[in-house]
Amino acid sequence: MIILGIDPGYATVGYGIIKSEGSKNFALDYGVITTPKTQKLPERLAYIAEGIRALIDKHNPDAISIEELFFQNNRKTAIFVAEARGAILVSCMGSCCKRLYEYTPLQIKQAMTGYGRADKNQIQQMVKIMLGLADIPRPDDAADALAVALTHSQTNRLTGMFGI
Repeated sequence: MIILGIDPGYATVGYGIIKSEGSKNFALDYGVITTPKTQKLPERLAYIAEGIRALIDKHNPDAISIEELFFQNNRKTAIFVAEARGAILVSCMGSCCKRLYEYTPLQIKQAMTGYGRADKNQIQQMVKIMLGLADIPRPDDAADALAVALTHSQTNRLTGMFGI
């Protein structure tokens, strides 16, 4: 199964594509979609949507997993990220893949480490270990997206969600 994991943002969107074979996972691709700061928000959203569609066309994922939003402080940033997440969701649903799964930060932390209060470094170390990588994927947004994809792989393997 090919899984596209997405860490939403409006300046930087992390993506990670893994191949899941039973209990083994392999990184196929990861990186970020970065929007130019000079562009207006609608142009940035279009750029993100095009980037997501290109990833889907290139990798033809069986499932797409995306992190749900959680914000405590900055409402303006939250609104921009929510709008970017909306563009991402529409791109995913408008493409060939209708298997879209959403995971909270708590679910991702628990799936990756077994501990809901794990810090970013612990998550990144587990991504590195679970994918057999020599180094932690960079930038952080790409590592986060791989964690989202791995969360779906773990959840799918444990609950048999694939095919729903």
